[in-house]
Amino acid sequence: MPAYNLGMDATSWEVPEYKKFELRKKKSKYCLVIPVINEGERFLGQLLRVKPYSKLVDIIIADGGSTDGSTDLKGLKSLNITTLLVKSGPGKLGAQYRMAYAYALKRGYQGIIHMDGNGKDDPKSIPEFIEKLDFGYDYIQGSRFVMGGKAINTPFEREFAIKYIFSPLLSIAAGKRYTDASNGHRAYSRKLLLDPRLIIMRNIFSSYEILFYVTTRANRLGFKSIEIPVTRSYPPAGKTPTKIVGWNKKLDVLSMAIKAAVGHYNPNRD
Repeated sequence: MPAYNLGMDATSWEVPEYKKFELRKKKSKYCLVIPVINEGERFLGQLLRVKPYSKLVDIIIADGGSTDGSTDLKGLKSLNITTLLVKSGPGKLGAQYRMAYAYALKRGYQGIIHMDGNGKDDPKSIPEFIEKLDFGYDYIQGSRFVMGGKAINTPFEREFAIKYIFSPLLSIAAGKRYTDASNGHRAYSRKLLLDPRLIIMRNIFSSYEILFYVTTRANRLGFKSIEIPVTRSYPPAGKTPTKIVGWNKKLDVLSMAIKAAVGHYNPNRD
């Protein structure tokens, strides 16, 4: 593998232990990172919809330790997945992202697009994320609430919280208005992730706080950001595909957003 200039001391990165399975050669300058853990058929259906876009981006699965068979290597290879990363160290979503960032940056990717692995995100937005990265944007936030975006079957409680709690709170902290600030369907440039003022590779980012932190910091640090329309759809009936279940978990996530907004996660050197 060629040696890429990481722009900072990668030996100081706090990254969970993981195993990597490289199924295809690196072909693109951008990658699509899909975090997942035990999403079963929703995840496999998502990968089927994403497969046509494997010509545009390399697809990296950031698995938190699935046991449902959905990350079987033979199946992933048939779906044009480039790499499977399997986290074995501690942490949840934030650890999965740090694992994927570390791998992608060391492999020379110039930008990383996020998409959840539970089937809610429409991959049709991938070309626009690529376009905006090519145009020089560093933080591209997907929004179902801007013109052209679609929010399908969003539970009322969730839509209310996003529109009237999370987005206003994080927008004030960011110094820029975002309409769907907690949406994980987004993209970051290599320059943003490697900025020494951000220091994204820290164990403190174990869960959802990693998403809120970047939202509040990117604009404040002078990075070029924009929202683009995306579609996020929930099933019309049945169980809502989410890991945020129960009031304790919801309050935990709200606490993470508040901490990000007041600068709790900002590095001391700032």
